[in-house]
Amino acid sequence: MQIIDAHAVNQVLSFEALIPAINKTFQQAFGMPQRQMYPLPGGTAEKHDTFAVLPAWTEDVLGVKSFTHYPENPQKGLLTVAAQVLLFSRSTGAPLALVDGTSLTYWRTAAVSALAASYMAREDASTLLLFGTGELAPFMALAHASVRPIHTVYVHGRSDEKMRSVQQKIKAIRPDLNVQVCDHYESVITGIDIVSCATGSPTPLFNSALLAAGTHLDLVGNHHRTCRECDSATVKMSRVIVDSRLNVLNEAGEILIPLAENCIEESHIQGELAELCSSTIKGRLNNSETTLFKSVGTALADVASAYLVYQLLNSQA
Repeated sequence: MQIIDAHAVNQVLSFEALIPAINKTFQQAFGMPQRQMYPLPGGTAEKHDTFAVLPAWTEDVLGVKSFTHYPENPQKGLLTVAAQVLLFSRSTGAPLALVDGTSLTYWRTAAVSALAASYMAREDASTLLLFGTGELAPFMALAHASVRPIHTVYVHGRSDEKMRSVQQKIKAIRPDLNVQVCDHYESVITGIDIVSCATGSPTPLFNSALLAAGTHLDLVGNHHRTCRECDSATVKMSRVIVDSRLNVLNEAGEILIPLAENCIEESHIQGELAELCSSTIKGRLNNSETTLFKSVGTALADVASAYLVYQLLNSQA
């Protein structure tokens, strides 16, 4: 069995290869039971420690991702998420590879958001506001810029040092992008085409009234029932598509809270990522529509990404 570390993952992957690979996987036959999230003692009631197990299979491989999510780890100088993905052959059941899931999670999370944006954001979307300055943040900006003609990225967070670090990481790979540190998001959000949120915030990051017509919203930071990155009004006014109904309706406060408030019904969710990829549903009906993609993470995206890494490395051998 092949052991694939983070360095190998980062060396071989590109969004130009990964996004089409995930798109193709979501168009084909697959199995994906509900992912299991196990709360652990530690952290707070709102942001507790978590152990998760995510199984899925395609026509080529079986896979399971396991990860831990420890929200207070950054205060200890440690990463919030640690993960591994184990792949097996679909035809024989033999183990193929153990892939570093931490690096893979950054790549696949951003790739899934960009894949959704390729269906949901306006084709001329050129400005991006990024909420969040964690390890995932540069990946989100680079992924969106690979599917839309983004020329300006605003980075907003609580730490000036972290905002500048994200700015530098994006510029190092895409020097053509105008990347700006944004202390006050209110001054720019009304003119933004894509708002991408990858934070640990338990409460809404912005007021729905500030959003311009035609904005696409991308929410990936939260997977807790009592937390959310946007308010109920934002959800209600948006065309909502999710990565997985089963997982989102079990974990995502962005949807569960407005449901509990009777602000929306479950039918407000127009579809999920697999339906977008297979053209069963449309991501956007017109250029003035506000669209919203809520992702909590799917095992299928993990397995597709890990299998692409495995294929690319072995094609080079």
